[in-house]
Amino acid sequence: MTRDEAAPRSGTGRRGAVVAALMLAMALAALDSTVVATAVPQIVGDLGGFSVFSWLFSGYLLAVTVTLPVYGKLSDTFGRKPVLVVGAAVFLAGSLLCALAWDMNSLIAFRILQGLGGGALQGTVQTLAADLYPLKERPRIQSKLSTVWAVSAIAGPGLGGLLAAYADWRWIFLVNLPVGALALWLIVRHLHEPRRERPSRARIDWAGALAVFACGGVLLTALVQGGVAWPWLSPPSVALFAAGLALAVAVVLIERRAAEPIIPGWVWRRRTIAAVNLALGGLGLLMVAPSVFLPTYAQSVLGLGPVAAGFVLSVWTLTWPASAALSQHVYRRIGFRDTALLGIGAAALILLAFPLLPYPGAAWQPTLLMMTLGAALGLFQLPLIVGVQSTVGWAERGTTTASVLFCRQTGQTLGASLFGAVANGVLASRLGGAGDLDSVTRAWDAGRAPEAVRHAVADAVHAVYVGAACAAALAFVVLLLLAPRRFPVLTD
Repeated sequence: MTRDEAAPRSGTGRRGAVVAALMLAMALAALDSTVVATAVPQIVGDLGGFSVFSWLFSGYLLAVTVTLPVYGKLSDTFGRKPVLVVGAAVFLAGSLLCALAWDMNSLIAFRILQGLGGGALQGTVQTLAADLYPLKERPRIQSKLSTVWAVSAIAGPGLGGLLAAYADWRWIFLVNLPVGALALWLIVRHLHEPRRERPSRARIDWAGALAVFACGGVLLTALVQGGVAWPWLSPPSVALFAAGLALAVAVVLIERRAAEPIIPGWVWRRRTIAAVNLALGGLGLLMVAPSVFLPTYAQSVLGLGPVAAGFVLSVWTLTWPASAALSQHVYRRIGFRDTALLGIGAAALILLAFPLLPYPGAAWQPTLLMMTLGAALGLFQLPLIVGVQSTVGWAERGTTTASVLFCRQTGQTLGASLFGAVANGVLASRLGGAGDLDSVTRAWDAGRAPEAVRHAVADAVHAVYVGAACAAALAFVVLLLLAPRRFPVLTD
């Protein structure tokens, strides 16, 4: 065992309490990405600002995504504990301010502040999990975190709706305070990192951090708002993409000259890390198809109610972590890359099977596909995360983990924009330009959707699933061509 690997586990104190804190922190970060969805009518009714309410989601997403690389580098420089403590404190401050918001603009600003802390929670929790456990035990903790993430993200809309209906929407943010405070107390009391040799004067690449934040913010804003707030080829969209590209060039120039860059070049020069980053970007892309479009399909085509539609989606949270936990028995025999290839190859076939479902079909059919899709993606994601974390030492693990999560988040953002455009394009062609997914869903809820609309929604969602299958195929090709068959795992 290397000294770099041994130190984190020998100095963690009461590991069970730390793991409990990590799971609580992961639950908060996942919950707040979805919990606001069903409370929007109550929030808009209280604060107004219907025209900009989508920034309650995209603002949080942007802040989380663009800060992941920054927090990853900071955790490698100063340690995991200070970054996690500061991130949790910022998240809790943002939650409290969200509950005190007086109008929609203030709520959006405080959601962005919440996201600035959420980025630290996401990246540092995953990194600490790898620090705490040796390679043979990492699948267990990572599958637990995957379960917490999936269950919390799926439960978010239901919890938000209950609180908005029976209490007040402000409780959506207030419930974070006791849970987050408990996690923070457990981290402060029980996580004891060993002393490490650091430069006498740590050099922080603040210029690089600001450039990464600005570049990511501008590009992700263009992706989130393009085709929604304005047409793709409109002046605002073109201007944002041009500014984003200019900032990307600035990031490259700044990072090449920085002594301790936020995004070091080795992240993309090492075949294993680059391949995993691109493959998990494909995972983020394909996850949009079931997460965003399946509930609409279940209600509009199958005629299910909101609760039953949510169940059709949520079944993959049962098979995903179970498959992830069992994946260690596969990758110990055939390796990380081949296990991931098996999972993503199966996922591509399952996604392609969705358009072959009969119309209108029965609820058990997409439910069965979602269960098998969750099992396939569990074989894909966890071996890649465990594998790539095992190729680096403590001093590089935070940056590596953050780059992986950053690519997955960016893939989700890109997928939401891309597949939204695909679905709306199919609906427009089927309905003669007479609607989009939002208007169709509202029509169905009001009992006015004719058979032609149901067919149009089915065609639109089928097209999205074909696109998701293409994303899975792309991830397969990337791993096959770029990733080494055997990951260069450090001695553990």
